Amino acid sequence: MKNIISCMLVITTMLSPLVVAEQVNLYSARKEALIKPLLDKFTQQTGISVNLVTGNADNLITRLKSEGKYSPADLLLTTDVGRLYRAKQQGLTQAISVSAAIATVPNNFRDEQGHWLGLSLRARPMMVSVDKVDAQLIANLEDLISAEWKGRVCIRSSSNIYNQSMVASLIVQLGESAAQEWVNGLVNNFARHPQGGDRDQIKGLAAGLCDVAIANTYYLAGMLSSKDEITQQQAKKVKVIWPNQAGRGTHINISGVSLAQYAPNKNAALKLIDFLLSKESQLWYATTNHEYPVLPDIAWSELLQSFGTFKAEQVALGKLGELNAAAVKMMDRAGWK
Repeated sequence: MKNIISCMLVITTMLSPLVVAEQVNLYSARKEALIKPLLDKFTQQTGISVNLVTGNADNLITRLKSEGKYSPADLLLTTDVGRLYRAKQQGLTQAISVSAAIATVPNNFRDEQGHWLGLSLRARPMMVSVDKVDAQLIANLEDLISAEWKGRVCIRSSSNIYNQSMVASLIVQLGESAAQEWVNGLVNNFARHPQGGDRDQIKGLAAGLCDVAIANTYYLAGMLSSKDEITQQQAKKVKVIWPNQAGRGTHINISGVSLAQYAPNKNAALKLIDFLLSKESQLWYATTNHEYPVLPDIAWSELLQSFGTFKAEQVALGKLGELNAAAVKMMDRAGWK
């Protein structure tokens, strides 16, 4: 009898479907150190494993396209709405079902067709040298094209998506003619040929190579919290100026996520999106990554609070993707390399 029961158990096991643990395949343009701790918490809480593939944002989009319907990717996580829009336009994403968590994200941080949404915010203000510039003398981005700032402005290349989106936002708010005038004037006031990333613009301020720069606060916060004393001291020489506070507000963008067109683990991927919008995750973004939470009721880190509060632009971020090509042409016409 015992042998018969044993045989029946073996047969039942063989005929039963294999139980496969849930997983999510995440293509991330964010560095592993900036996202993996959150992913580990997600796995601990849900039992869903996350297979993380990191790389250059544009390369990941190219990879998604080349893999086509055979892509293992479930989610694409990257910075700047321009890249998320690009992935959507290439047919690499699909609409994300609106959950209770997603519904809390303000509409201007979500794609109208639901193909992407913001997870955190990045602000791109002006920054000045504390020792050389009276912060009271500069209030708006438009001030930077006056003769007073000739040879005094640092900013990175026009090939940078952050600058492309910033110019696109000016086209939306000022119109093409005024936006082109601003781009022309800014190029005329460059202190040097654009080079390096946002941290290099901040270092340029600290070294006296320029007196005002445009950069994301995320990078300044990272320098201030660095373990390297020299980096800290460089950042302490810089002050944030929130531009256009009496008008349209400061330019902002997002770090966001899209659901891949052929996501093989769609349900698990949607659970991860909801987790990244939880209070726990949003607080982590604010305190560890020094990014502004996308949800309005989450407290900022003390470091972000030290930069002061600000009025943000209210542009629908999808427009920045739509106008990316126009912004690039505008920068090319001005000789912004």
